[in-house]
Amino acid sequence: MDYIPKPFEREEVLARVESHLKISSLTSELMHKNKELEDEISGRKQAEESRQQAFDALQIISQHEASRWGIEAFIGKSKTIGKILDEVRLLQNAGKTGVLIIGESGTGKELVARAIHFGGVKSTGPFITVNCSAITRELAESTLFGHIRGAFSGANAYHKGYFEQANGGTLFLDEIGDMPLELQPKLLRVIEDGIITPVGSEREKHVNVRILAATNQDLRKKIAEGLFRRDLYYRLENYQVEVLPLRERREDIPLLVEHFLKIFSEGMGMAAPPVSPEAMLALEDYQYPGNVRELRNIIERALIKSGGSMIRPEHLQFIDVNNAQCTSPQGSANISMTDEERILVCVQRNGSITNAECRELLSVDMRRASYLLEKMTDHGLLQRKSNRRWTRYFIPVH
Repeated sequence: MDYIPKPFEREEVLARVESHLKISSLTSELMHKNKELEDEISGRKQAEESRQQAFDALQIISQHEASRWGIEAFIGKSKTIGKILDEVRLLQNAGKTGVLIIGESGTGKELVARAIHFGGVKSTGPFITVNCSAITRELAESTLFGHIRGAFSGANAYHKGYFEQANGGTLFLDEIGDMPLELQPKLLRVIEDGIITPVGSEREKHVNVRILAATNQDLRKKIAEGLFRRDLYYRLENYQVEVLPLRERREDIPLLVEHFLKIFSEGMGMAAPPVSPEAMLALEDYQYPGNVRELRNIIERALIKSGGSMIRPEHLQFIDVNNAQCTSPQGSANISMTDEERILVCVQRNGSITNAECRELLSVDMRRASYLLEKMTDHGLLQRKSNRRWTRYFIPVH
């Protein structure tokens, strides 16, 4: 790299050696920095590839969810179904428009909400469902908006509320009519400006969330009674979709029966059996207080009873909520009552039931009582209402 002519001076040798040591050190440092830069470029490339892979996977998941929950999931040929499909298609392209979905329990309000989300511009974002009737008043604000560590007793870590969880996607507020009155102004503010403040925090957060809401209650009546804010109602009802009960669109029943038989038969590893004309007539004549959800349960039970053979009237079991009896469709002999039917009789007579009353009625433990009450609530046969001390279950008012 260099040379020293003779005769040489000591100072010159030391100066040249020092220079080359510095050059070597700088070269080594430069090589190290180049290596770091190459590693950073490689890391960024890998991160970009991973991000693209995650995005592709998310696209696949979204497409799967869209096929599962999209308009193809609507079974029927009635004018009601046709109208809903037209409205869903319009709302899928209205990315920020809030929608209020009304209808009885079990009619498929959540299916409408999912179809709007998974077929729309926010389909790759989260779809978060909130059961407003299950929100306790004490934790309502924390549940929706989150809280920071130490915000209250038991808040041991930061918690994301439903709005933050749904950021970039859709928040589905089911049973919005049960939203605590004192929380409604805060909900209105977030819907209007998209800003949340976690409990215990002074820092605001911006969220980009589309709001879809559903109810089986008459919100205008609740407004007149002072139980629901008028301004919140008009903010939620930018567009309203009504899902009619199954008894008002009976032409959809045969297609739904065929659909549910196919699903359950595949799950049980058997061919879908036919339905006798008498059984189909009974299915079409029934009132379905639990709507599509109840029809689904009736078909599942009938398939099990039939063992895969033709579905006949004796395989069908209907619940008459007017007298809480379980009867065959031909109105012949009453079948011995199940636990669910005994609960319905009790609620019909007394107006409501609690977990403790259910345990006493059936002589079962708390876990069994909770299971039955929650199952009947999920099936639309009961409606849950909570207060600070206990939860009561009522027959839904349609």
